[in-house]
Amino acid sequence: MPLLLVDLDNTLIDRAGAVERWARGFVSARGGDAADAAWLVTADGDGLEPRERFAGMIAERFGLDAQDEGATLAEVRGGLVRQLVPDDAVTRALRRARAAGWIPFVVTNGTVEQQERKLRHTGLDREVAGWVVSAGAGLRKPDPAIFHFAAGQAGHSLDGAMMIGDSAQADIGGARNAGLPGVWLHRGRPWPLSAYEPDHVADSFPHAVDIVLGG
Repeated sequence: MPLLLVDLDNTLIDRAGAVERWARGFVSARGGDAADAAWLVTADGDGLEPRERFAGMIAERFGLDAQDEGATLAEVRGGLVRQLVPDDAVTRALRRARAAGWIPFVVTNGTVEQQERKLRHTGLDREVAGWVVSAGAGLRKPDPAIFHFAAGQAGHSLDGAMMIGDSAQADIGGARNAGLPGVWLHRGRPWPLSAYEPDHVADSFPHAVDIVLGG
C-alpha cells in the first residue's frame, strides 16, 4: 500500500479563504475598511510571513498597544482556525484514495499546535493515517529528509509514493528531491519555476486524487 503524502494548507484545507474571512471580521471589529482587509491578506504572505512578525505588523497598522502583540498573535492563529470550513469533497477524495489502497499522510510546515488544531477543527485528523509537522520533526519541506521521516513515522517506505501540494518549491520540489512524483495544485497560478516542471497539475485536491488513481 503506497503512501499518498499530502500538504495541509491550501491543499486539504482552504487556508486562503479562511484568511480572507478572518481579515474582513478583524478589520470590521476595529472600524477598518476593505483596503485594510486587503492589506492583511497581502501581509499574511500566504502564510509564509513569520507569525510573530505578522502580529507586529498588525499592531503597527491598527495602532494596537505593543503589549497586546501576544493577544494579536493568538487572534491571528485562533481566528484562522475558526474560519476554516470542512470540505466534504476533500473528505470524499481522501476516502476514495484509501479505498483504492493508498495511505494518506500529511507532511506540513508549521508549528505542531497550530497545524494539529487545523486538522482537528476540520475533522481531517480522522481521515488521514497520520501527519508530520516541520516544527516537531526538526525538518522542513523542501528538505527531502522530511519525506523520509514521514515514511518512517507512517511505518512504510517511499516506494510508489506520491506527493500532492500547492507549493512549487516546498511540495513539488521537495518531493522531486526525494525521488517522488508530485501533483501540483495550481490555484489559478502559472508554474513559477524554470528549473523543473511538475509531473502533474490539478485544479483541486479531488482532481489531484483522480490523477493519482488514474482517473
